[in-house]
Amino acid sequence: MDSRKVTELKGFVQLCESRPEILHLPELSFFRTWLLSMGAKIPPPPKTQDSCQGGCPCGPPPASASPPEPPVPSESEESEIEIDNDGVIEPETDEPQEMGEFDNVEVTEEMMDQANEKKMEAINALGEGDLQKAVELFTEAIKLNPCIAVLYAKRASVFIQMQKPNAAIRDCDRAISINPDSAQPYKWRGKAHRLLGHWEEAAKDLATACKLDYDESASALLKEVQPKANKILEHRRKYERKREEKAIKEKQERIKKAREEHARAQREEEARHQGGAGGAGGAGGFFPGAAGFPGAGPAGMPGFGDFLKDPELLNAMKDPEVMTALQDVAQNPANISKYQNNPKIMALVSKLSAKFGAPPQP
Repeated sequence: MDSRKVTELKGFVQLCESRPEILHLPELSFFRTWLLSMGAKIPPPPKTQDSCQGGCPCGPPPASASPPEPPVPSESEESEIEIDNDGVIEPETDEPQEMGEFDNVEVTEEMMDQANEKKMEAINALGEGDLQKAVELFTEAIKLNPCIAVLYAKRASVFIQMQKPNAAIRDCDRAISINPDSAQPYKWRGKAHRLLGHWEEAAKDLATACKLDYDESASALLKEVQPKANKILEHRRKYERKREEKAIKEKQERIKKAREEHARAQREEEARHQGGAGGAGGAGGFFPGAAGFPGAGPAGMPGFGDFLKDPELLNAMKDPEVMTALQDVAQNPANISKYQNNPKIMALVSKLSAKFGAPPQP
C-alpha cells in the first residue's frame, strides 16, 4: 500500500480522535455507515451553544480576544466539493438483521416449500403496506432457505422503503455473493447508496443493474447520480494530478540540489589539490640546503615528487602549528630540539627525513 496514503490515513484518524464531531459532517456519512456496520460507537453530535454567552447571570462575559487568523491551506489539501445532497438521509443505527445460516446448510424440499409460502405471505403484506410484517416474513423465509438470492433482494427492497439503507446494503451484498448475475441486488444497493449520498457507489451499482437487466427506475436514478459521481471523480483526479506534479517538482528539486552539492564538492576537492601542490612547492623554501632542514635540497632532487603525492604531508602543511615549527627549524636547524616532546611535529620531521634520505638533527 502507498506509504503516503497510509500517512494521510493516520493523520485523518488522529484528527477524528481529537475532534470526533467531524464524523457527523454530511460528506463523511459513508464513513459513519462503515463504522456502524463494524459495530463501532460514534459519539453524539455536539450540542449547539446557546445565544446567551455573557452579560447575564448564566455565565461570565466573554473575554475579548482577537479572532484567530484563518489557516492558510496548503496546495496539497483538497478543497471541499459542492454536491447537492437533497434526499440524503442519516444511516440507521439498528442492529444487523438476521441473515440465516448460510454456510454448511442443508435445505430439504419441505423447507423450500415453507420458504416459498413465507415469501408469498411477505409479498401480500407488502401489498397491504405492512412493511414491518413483510420484513419479518422475508426473514422467516431466509432462515428456511438462506441460499436464495431473491429473498435477500426482496427484503432489501422493503428496507429501502423503510429508509434503512444499511440493512438493504447488507442484504444486497449477500444476494450478490450468491448470484452475482442478478440485477435486482445491484439495483437496490444502488438506491441504498443514493440515500446515503454515496454517489460513486450508487452510479456503479445502478449502471451494473441496467447492464444485467435494463430497468426504467434504475436508469432514471442513474441519470440523477451519475453527474454527481462524475464531479467527484474529476475533483479527485484534479488533486491527484496536483499531487503528482508536486512529487515531480520535489524530485527535480532534490536532483538539482544533489547536482549542486556534487559540483561544490568537486570545486572544493580541486581547490584542496591546488592549494596542497602550492604549499608543497613553497615548502622547499623552508629547507634551503645545508642552512635548512638536513638533507633538503632543490625541488628537483630525488624524493620531492613523492613529497608532493603524500596526502598526509600535504594536509600537515595546512596546520598552522606545523608550519610555524617548520619555519623555525628552517631558520635554525638546532631549534628542532624545542619540539622533541611534540609527537605531531616529530612524526612529520621523521617522515620528511625519510623522504629526503637524512635523519633529523637533535
